[in-house]
Amino acid sequence: MHFLRCRSTLSSRQMMPTILSRWLITISVCLLVRTALAIDVSPDDETSLKDAAKTVASAMMDFYNDRDSKSIPGKMDDTWWEGGSMFMTLIQYWYLTGDSQFNDAIQEGMYWQKGENDFFPSNYSQYLGNDDQVFWGLAAITAAELNFPERDNQPSWVSLAEGVFNGQIPRWDMASCSGGLRWQIWPYQNGFHLKNAISNGGLFQLSARLALYTKNSTYAEWAEKIWDWSASTPLLRKTWVIADTTSTAADCKDHGDHQWTYNYATYISGAGYMHNYTNGAESKWLEGVNGLIKTSDQFFPDSGAKQIISDITCEPINKCDRNQKTFKAYFTSWIGFMSLIVPTETTADLMARFKSSAVAAGQQCSGGSDGKHCGIRWTKKAEWDGTVGLEQQMSVLGVLNAIMVPFKAQGPYNADNGGTSKSDPHGGTNTKNTLGPKDVETGDKVGAGILTAVFIILWVGAVSWIVKAE
Repeated sequence: MHFLRCRSTLSSRQMMPTILSRWLITISVCLLVRTALAIDVSPDDETSLKDAAKTVASAMMDFYNDRDSKSIPGKMDDTWWEGGSMFMTLIQYWYLTGDSQFNDAIQEGMYWQKGENDFFPSNYSQYLGNDDQVFWGLAAITAAELNFPERDNQPSWVSLAEGVFNGQIPRWDMASCSGGLRWQIWPYQNGFHLKNAISNGGLFQLSARLALYTKNSTYAEWAEKIWDWSASTPLLRKTWVIADTTSTAADCKDHGDHQWTYNYATYISGAGYMHNYTNGAESKWLEGVNGLIKTSDQFFPDSGAKQIISDITCEPINKCDRNQKTFKAYFTSWIGFMSLIVPTETTADLMARFKSSAVAAGQQCSGGSDGKHCGIRWTKKAEWDGTVGLEQQMSVLGVLNAIMVPFKAQGPYNADNGGTSKSDPHGGTNTKNTLGPKDVETGDKVGAGILTAVFIILWVGAVSWIVKAE
């Protein structure tokens, strides 16, 4: 923890009342200075919010610029997907504040990691999951919706998001559980035998946002298909409780019930976009938004007077990994922007809680050598939790973005209301499977199995050779 070195200079010959008086003064000054080191957030003052967000974003980019993998734009140390989520958060920040100092880094990283215009770069494709890829697609659709600048001779933001959609739809797995995306893509990955909420919810949200942006009904049809399939499994229960995972071995009847903010956020947000896309004609979407928001009360625990958001599965026991430390950024910012396209009363209570959360988050930003780095346990308020990192900064920036949204009160843009990014429904490399997978023939299954077996044999052989060489 960052403390000022406050010492008494009292002589032992001085009288006790004077000693006590001066000690009290010294301690008071220390406490006041420490409080001043935190980031002051005035949630109803746009200038205050912009200043706070700039401080948080700058510290986040310091981590990005100091990473070991900085020679690879957009690539984080020991993780790939976080680059997409960080850029998404920074694009929101740019739109809400007008601060363009990070735009070159955003563009460079997004274009560098675009792969074959589908955010599936060959350098990392052997270990990526569907959830990893979809976060870059969500960053791209965010850029499109907010008219983030595009570079000449580069694909449009919305076409990159469509490339992710076109890459993932062929992975819709009818061979198990009557549908759904597996968590991870390759059979040698541990998550291959799981279908999880963030992969399916992520594709659901992306499809819904593409539907609203492009007005292409095929995206809406897929959004509804993903929602309905999720609702046939424990991933989206009638009680509006979202399971984190379900397994193909149990025909998607079992459920891993760790509760995470971002799982709820992706389904809430997607349902909000579908409500807007259908002009409220289908009641199921707003019912879904309201039901899931009500269940999300669990993320505002008593320790924060039910007003401060917490990822309750890991924060109270100090067990959040780096991925989990980012989750609140998505819950707050996605719902913040969704608040512009659903009835005001739908998100009014959450937006008020986000204000309280932002104030508490700012008070947590009293760590590091500069006294401005943020912790993750906002319910501790002014007592910094002793952690620093890019992920902590991202979560605080996310909630600040959320409560800046009402000051902007515009967007998300689409093809009908000022969106400038151009759609390409054939985006990405899977043009044969554009806007829907082909039927899987028996020969295809056998061929895929052979290719998988060959790949695994070669992979094991390569590992063995490396071990022997050492």
